[in-house]
Amino acid sequence: MAESICRALRDGALEGELAPALTIKDSVASPFALQVFSHVLSQLFSSILAGKSQSRGLVVVSFSRSPSFYLDLLKNKGTDIASSNKQIQILDCYSDPLGWKDQLAGSRNFTALSNEVLVSSTAIVFREVKHMDKLYNSIIELGKGLVGGGKIRFSIAIDSVDEMLRHAPVSSVARFLSNLRSHDQISSIFWLLHSDLHEARVTAVLEYLSSIVASLEPSHQLANGQRGDLENFSLIKHNSKKGKFHVRFKKRNGRVRVMSEEVHIELSGINFTSLPSEGAINQGLVPKVQFSLQLSEKERIDKANVVLPFEHQGNGKPIQIYDGRRSLVDGKHERPFAAVENVQTNENCGSGEIIYYRDSDDEMPDSDEDPDDDLDI
Repeated sequence: MAESICRALRDGALEGELAPALTIKDSVASPFALQVFSHVLSQLFSSILAGKSQSRGLVVVSFSRSPSFYLDLLKNKGTDIASSNKQIQILDCYSDPLGWKDQLAGSRNFTALSNEVLVSSTAIVFREVKHMDKLYNSIIELGKGLVGGGKIRFSIAIDSVDEMLRHAPVSSVARFLSNLRSHDQISSIFWLLHSDLHEARVTAVLEYLSSIVASLEPSHQLANGQRGDLENFSLIKHNSKKGKFHVRFKKRNGRVRVMSEEVHIELSGINFTSLPSEGAINQGLVPKVQFSLQLSEKERIDKANVVLPFEHQGNGKPIQIYDGRRSLVDGKHERPFAAVENVQTNENCGSGEIIYYRDSDDEMPDSDEDPDDDLDI
């Protein structure tokens, strides 16, 4: 499923359509969005370097991490930054977001800090994060510097929409993201969101702007929401290493496809595995009781052989539906009334019968039709 996300971002936008947009959201109960964001970023950039992506460059807008974090991330994945710096640019909104350092140093508004960035030609400091229009123009300028003009496209990664919402209203951020999606040279865009920091309406707006929504949830919910109880300690330990990864794809025809996986956080990185079947029981989470919660093989067989009420047992004979008219009953099956009484009072008989005779032929026979169909209720 994570591969499906990377494939959608790699394939990019069709002519005349909006660029694919991915929201990666988490919460304090399952704080793995940064790991997922880093995985998607490294996979997409590998596809760009290999020439397998529609985009030919990547612009990273860093709010919550320094540019050196992403350069080290790509280096650890085996990327040679020195030779690939013409395909990636980092807009540094982390080092001096409000321009305070710039005011103290008396420097210009849009410069590169070689002391704060590993490669000064790869990262450019942006100091006016309150102005969405200027941020938009800076991103487009960096992207065009990578791929040039024309129809060549580039991708955008924003590591924290939360920081943007600290400095600008929701309407401005939504318009900013919408304008990026509709730009002719944008191939794909994805961003990170901590959903528990915002109201539900803010999260709903960002999800509405997205064609793909990836959400992280804890593998096991805590009882009563209490994190400090001793009985919840094992669940907290489980949730600190893995979680559920749900992805919702919005297709062009309006349909929605939902997929789920399990995400594991390890020292080597992040791994995605399929969720266990719903019928499987985690024995470590089953409470200790004095009775068995599972059926034996004999109990399963006995349960399967139970005849349920109103279940037809044909036994190879044709099914006959009696509509209440005595005249339709075969003569060989007719019994006198006295015989019926004997059948009902016979102790050796293991079944009973209900004999019903219609009062007249005008009475409607039993059927699946609703007799009140013609009423205007």
